[in-house]
Amino acid sequence: MNFLYLLVVLLPIAFGVGWWASRRAVAQRSGVQVSELSSDYFRGLNYLLNEEQDKAIEVFLRLAEYNHDTVETHLALGNLFRRRGEVDRAIRVHQHLVSRSGLSDAMKTIALLELGEDYVRAGLLDRAESLFSDLVAMKAHAPSALRHLIAIYQHERDWHKAIEHARRLEAMTGEDQAPTIAQFYCELADRSRQHGARAEAREYLQRAFACQPACVRAFMLTGQLEAEDGHHAASVDAYEAAIEADSAFLPGILPPLLASYARSHQMDRAEKFLRSLLDRYHGVSPVLALTRLYRQRDGERAAIDFLTAQLRQRPSVRGLMALIDATMDKVEGEAHENFLILRDLTTKLLEGQAMYRCSRCGFGAKAHHWQCPSCKSWSTIRPIHGVASE
Repeated sequence: MNFLYLLVVLLPIAFGVGWWASRRAVAQRSGVQVSELSSDYFRGLNYLLNEEQDKAIEVFLRLAEYNHDTVETHLALGNLFRRRGEVDRAIRVHQHLVSRSGLSDAMKTIALLELGEDYVRAGLLDRAESLFSDLVAMKAHAPSALRHLIAIYQHERDWHKAIEHARRLEAMTGEDQAPTIAQFYCELADRSRQHGARAEAREYLQRAFACQPACVRAFMLTGQLEAEDGHHAASVDAYEAAIEADSAFLPGILPPLLASYARSHQMDRAEKFLRSLLDRYHGVSPVLALTRLYRQRDGERAAIDFLTAQLRQRPSVRGLMALIDATMDKVEGEAHENFLILRDLTTKLLEGQAMYRCSRCGFGAKAHHWQCPSCKSWSTIRPIHGVASE
């Protein structure tokens, strides 16, 4: 009886102790696994920060094997594959996510955005356009999708669609898209000008001014149209307005402006305007323009004296080269040879030098671009001011 009593009393206790011990062992094993997962996750992040993408991919692949339902891991994998240029693998990862059942709408939208970026990187712009258009229609991450669509239309040079979607983005987010839309109209105006549709070009320029009244590019294109039509006085007005709007673009404006001054017989106006620029523009371009003007009007000596005085105030390699060219014919023998060596050195110093730089991403260029080839921003590439440049 006592044995049966003890059995009845102790059996539930033994069962409870066993259950507790089993739960604790499972928890310990789970804790070890969670710890391993956390360790792997942070190790992968560390590899990413150190730009060791191969090692990061190995870690995230292992994480994906631990838990096939981890959406964030798959998204990270897809991004890594795309950054490495393995776009096919990125597409497969993101397509797999999109097709999974039970995925939340928010995560599915993110996966679709990533898949659209994969398509863009792979050059499948028609698929990307269709995907982003669907997202806009569903109002799912619409601003991001609109930005991607605008980028696609810029790449395809479909400026009308780019304008339409930029306006939609502005209405949706309140972000000012007017300067960018003005650039799109300038692209249309320039294309029409090249095709001989001059009235159409002028109409597009008026729309550009409506978006951005101080649009430098629109003023420059107006000056070009006026000059091509033989209206050189009007061309001068447009080019001067461009400089007044933003003097940073002066190096590209001065050559056609000086030509229009000459053809409209307004060289006195040219000297006055260039003189006014010396006080508010610290580059060498107006100095060199005035030097050429004084050479033609007052002779070589006056030009050299002016250039020498200006170089003392604003040192410039380009100005030094102009001074060497002006004085080289006046020296002989060893001095002439030394001038040749000096000119060769200054030429090599300028070779390979970036003359323009993007104020947003730092991209350097020898020639001016209205849209930065690197970050795709508009009107951000400006002359570099310094001894070896502007």
